[in-house]
Order: sequence, then C-alpha cells, then structure tokens
Amino acid sequence: MKRIACIVGARPNFMKIAPILRAMKSTPELKPTLIHTGQHYDKNLSDVFFEELGISRPDISMGIGSGSHGKQTAEILVGIEGILVEAADRGEPFDRMVVVGDVNSTVAAAIAAVKLHIPVAHVEAGLRSFDRAMPEEINRLLTDSICDMLLVSEPEGVVNLKNEGHADSKIHLVGNVMIDTLLHQVKIAKTSGVLKEHGVEPRNYGVVTLHRPANVDDKKVLGALLDVLIDVSKHMKLVFPIHPRTSARLKEHGLENVLQSNPNIVCLGPLGYNDFLCLTSQAKVIVTDSGGLQEESTALDVPCLTMRPNTERPITVTSGTSTLVGSDADKLQLHLNEVLGGTYKKGECPQLWDGNAAQRIVEVLLKS
Repeated sequence: MKRIACIVGARPNFMKIAPILRAMKSTPELKPTLIHTGQHYDKNLSDVFFEELGISRPDISMGIGSGSHGKQTAEILVGIEGILVEAADRGEPFDRMVVVGDVNSTVAAAIAAVKLHIPVAHVEAGLRSFDRAMPEEINRLLTDSICDMLLVSEPEGVVNLKNEGHADSKIHLVGNVMIDTLLHQVKIAKTSGVLKEHGVEPRNYGVVTLHRPANVDDKKVLGALLDVLIDVSKHMKLVFPIHPRTSARLKEHGLENVLQSNPNIVCLGPLGYNDFLCLTSQAKVIVTDSGGLQEESTALDVPCLTMRPNTERPITVTSGTSTLVGSDADKLQLHLNEVLGGTYKKGECPQLWDGNAAQRIVEVLLKS
C-alpha cells in the first residue's frame, strides 16, 4: 500500500482535492492522508467547503494562518517537514506527496518533501500566465521544477512543460479535477434556495467576484469598474459576493455606499461552494478575476469576462467562454453589452473535462 500525503491550504485547493480523495479511497492500494496547512482559515473560506464537498475532516491541521508570502511559505515548509519526518520516525513514511494548484502551501510542501527524497505529483502542472509579477506564477514554476509527476489539465500545459525541458515521461495529460467537482456537485447545488433568497431568476442576472490588487487596490480603477457594473445593473441584476480583501478596499476608498445603495446589486459575504455554484451555474454572465471560475464558466457554458490581462488557462479563452478584459472599464462595458444583446461568442468544453480526471490521476499514481 502506498501512503500518499495530500496537501491543501486555501479555498481553491479543496475543490481540486475532493475528487482525488474519493478516487484514492476507493483504491485499496492507496492510503491518503489529508494535511490542511490552514493558509486560509475562515469558516466561509475553509470549513464549510469540507462539509459541502464531502471531504472528511483533515487528518492533520496545521493552522498556519495568514502572513507575508515569505513568512507563510517558510512556516508551512517547516511544519510540513516536521510532519513528514515524524511519520518516517514512527515507521509509516509517506511514499509520495500530491500537491494541487499554485498557492504558497503548494510550493512549500513540495520543497519539504523533495528535500526528504519523497517524490511529489503536481496537479494542474504546466499552467503559465507568463506574468512573474503574480506570486502564483512563481509558485507554479518552482513546484513544477522539482516534481517528478506533472499532472496537466489542458494541452497548452503540456506544451509549456516540454518547452521548459521536462521529460515526456513526467508529463501526464489527465484533465481538470475542478470540473470533476463541478459535475459531481451541480445537481445538489441547484437545490439551494440562494436565487430565491436574493430575488434573481435563472439566466437573468450576473455574478461578480473581484479581489486581485490590479482591480481593487487603485481607487480610480475600482471606481471605473463599479461605474460599469452600476450601469449594467439597470438592465440586469448583479450578485456580488465580496471577498474580505475587496471589502477592506471598498471601505478604504470610500466606495462602500456606491454598491450598497444600489438595489440591483446584491452585496453578499463569501458563500459556500454549493450556494456559489447554484448562482454561477444559472447566471447570464460572470465577471471575475478568479482562475477557477474561468474554467467552471467554460464547463457551464456561461459567458465569463475575466478581469485580468493574461491567463494561465488559455483554453478557456481560445475554446471556452472566457474573454480577457484586464482592468479596462470600457472593454468590460463592451462585452457586457454583447452579453445583454445576445451577440457574445459561443464556447465549447475542452477534451478530458469530463468528470473523470481524478480517476486518471489515480491510475498514474498506481503505475509510479
């Protein structure tokens, strides 16, 4: 039996690890141990996801918490190293580690394992925005450089890894585990009463999420984007679950009342996965700077206006429903008008985004 250390730390990781854990637990040859670093530790950003996604409580919770990138990464590295050494000392060493995504927990855990000669598999390997100002891009590059198993969600990722000199034997195109979770949960999610609660009807509202510094830190930029949203809300109700970081910036810039005084923009706190999926799956359009939502919107066939100048998920733009908008308010207005007018582009779901990525990952793990 292979003992597998599975690492999560932040909200996006939970949706990725859930189907992998299910597939592992139905495979007698694998014994997963779920380690939660606690990089995100807010009930709405963390605990509720375990409950809704059917993930058993973590076997080990580290409770690292927030901090600067350096501090957080260092504390996770030290903590994970201790867990791995302790397991070996009691005669139950881990045979492999699985890390997902691109957060600080991902790279820190991978470094700790590799230095202890534990091989690491990276789920979502090969994604590149080619923007090294993004902390996530640094995490992706570093993690892929030290992993022996690179599990890729889209063909462009394979191209990127080969261009970086990774051996073909390390690279496995397995599909997208985020879509596994989405397809597993969407029927359950649609039973949520969140649409009725907030007075919106299917395909007649938009969902907005913004949290990246380029969109919310500059008052002028954020103000211009809000002006567009307010204008569009005259024609279509908007639901805006506000990230804690964005909430702080709205207060700091004195823009809170601009949103809250508008009855056609429903401002909410962070939502659980099922409530949020209920909203996104039945929306007319999604406006977001989230990476995962670009993928989910493509699988759901919902137009997605991505408030970033680049993306590490290019297939969502070339084949899917996403369009890169950056922080450009005029461009946002243009594409929202296309959605309202019924002229926005059509997309299609990429190959292998079929709900079986986790099973393919388990098959690769069994062969290693």
